[in-house]
Amino acid sequence: MAYDADVIVIGAGLAGLAATAELVDAGRTVVLLDQEPEQSMGGQAFWSFGGLFLVDSPEQRRLRIRDSHALALQDWMGTAAFDRPEDHWPRRWAEAYVDFAAGEKRAWLHGQGVRFFPVVGWAERGGYDATGHGNSVPRFHITWGTGPGLIEPFVRRVREGVARGLVRLRFRHRVTGLSRSAGAVDTVTGEVLKPSDAERGRASSRTVTGAFEFRAQAVIVTTGGIGGNHDLVRANWPERLGSPPERMVSGVPAHVDGKMLGIAEQAGARLINRDRMWHYTEGLHNWNPVWHNHGIRILPGPSSLWLDARGRRLPVPLFPGFDTLGTLEHIMRTGYDHTWFVLDRKIIGKEFALSGSEQNPDLTGKSVRDVIGRARTDVPGPVRAFMDHGVDFVVEKDLGALVRGMNALTEEPLIDEAALRREIVARDREILHPFTKDLQVTAIRGARRFLGDRLIRTAAPHRILDPKAGPLIAVRLNILTRKTLGGLETDLSSRVLTEGGDPLPGVYAAGEAAGFGGGGVHGYRSLEGTFLGGCLFSGRTAGRAAAEALG
Repeated sequence: MAYDADVIVIGAGLAGLAATAELVDAGRTVVLLDQEPEQSMGGQAFWSFGGLFLVDSPEQRRLRIRDSHALALQDWMGTAAFDRPEDHWPRRWAEAYVDFAAGEKRAWLHGQGVRFFPVVGWAERGGYDATGHGNSVPRFHITWGTGPGLIEPFVRRVREGVARGLVRLRFRHRVTGLSRSAGAVDTVTGEVLKPSDAERGRASSRTVTGAFEFRAQAVIVTTGGIGGNHDLVRANWPERLGSPPERMVSGVPAHVDGKMLGIAEQAGARLINRDRMWHYTEGLHNWNPVWHNHGIRILPGPSSLWLDARGRRLPVPLFPGFDTLGTLEHIMRTGYDHTWFVLDRKIIGKEFALSGSEQNPDLTGKSVRDVIGRARTDVPGPVRAFMDHGVDFVVEKDLGALVRGMNALTEEPLIDEAALRREIVARDREILHPFTKDLQVTAIRGARRFLGDRLIRTAAPHRILDPKAGPLIAVRLNILTRKTLGGLETDLSSRVLTEGGDPLPGVYAAGEAAGFGGGGVHGYRSLEGTFLGGCLFSGRTAGRAAAEALG
């Protein structure tokens, strides 16, 4: 029986595009399958902020950030906290990824036309000791053009492969099975779905119009994780993170459902670290949703007062932007699945960025004038739109009215005005002098020592109850599903492994389906800017390895 192509790539997200582009460069033929319409090419990367983890970059050096491979590896290993026998390959992938991020990653992307915003962000700051979780220095490099700007060179390279007759694009093809016909897994079967003109991200028809079967010497699985399937998220929710939330907002569309992981497992693949996952604690209901239950994440500066559902400050060091999963664990042990930011106009105008390409039209559109305009405006337009229309926002001139608005957004009134006033007044007293016992105030002042934060990300210290800084703002924060940190176990050539530790013949995996490499390169936590980069690195590795292995 003849082969339809050298390689079948399942999934046309960033990892699948990177793998296909490398196969094209090697002169291999590819069938690229995806269940969504062609207008959704690029997958979730299109909606992203375009953040990438780079080490000792020119952008860092211009901002006087002293970074190194040794420091980055220390941060990664302290954050991942690998502690399981099955962490062998994830640890090896972590070492390889830090080598990549400190080495050829930037030059490789730059050679394809990718450029970066000059101010480097400081995500996941940790707040523990030197060997614990967090980025010791700013490393979050924003792609000029955000997500669309990052996927563009890979879409271009794949379409060049189409023009050369090396790539066949098969959208609306949903895979339901992998099988062997000559020892190796070489056959992919599934259902052809009804054509759809649904806009990118919106739900498409699931009407089946036919069946398909393709054969190739190798198969690369790049179909993402489980973030759109809340039932599966809850089923895999680890006890260490408390009780799973009853209500969540979705950072990804419903078709990100993890079904391909089960199909690969049925074919003999080993799926590891199912309980490791990455969900955000600063989720908003999108006032202008693209998909059902669409959530947007706040990328906060350090100044907002973070309160639990009853109005109590979160413990040290659970400040905005410091420890995502540490905060998630604390929240889920409070008995509620929402928290609050309390802040003012000065803080929201300086410190609120919203994750996603559609929430950052200046960066996505590569407009220098609009970026300068954002820095000069009182409150950026996308943030103002949430203040005006978002169901999670309360904006009032005085604290009493603010508390009444907060209590109106919950099933029962949980916030006591007098207690909240005492909390804010106590915090405000600490702001008025250069000394403090409030570690969040120390963190704010520390952030402003970094030029990037001082320029565009951290408001000057001031009293929240100062009328000149008003109005007051409260933001209800929801749990936002996002990434699967576990996945198909792979060796350093992206070959999928079996329960016995041997390669599953003919099968490779990359991106979130492979836990971004090895079945869990991040361990328990992420340093941020590592998801897109993980798709690129593992996709590139899978494409190159499959091309080399073919007869």
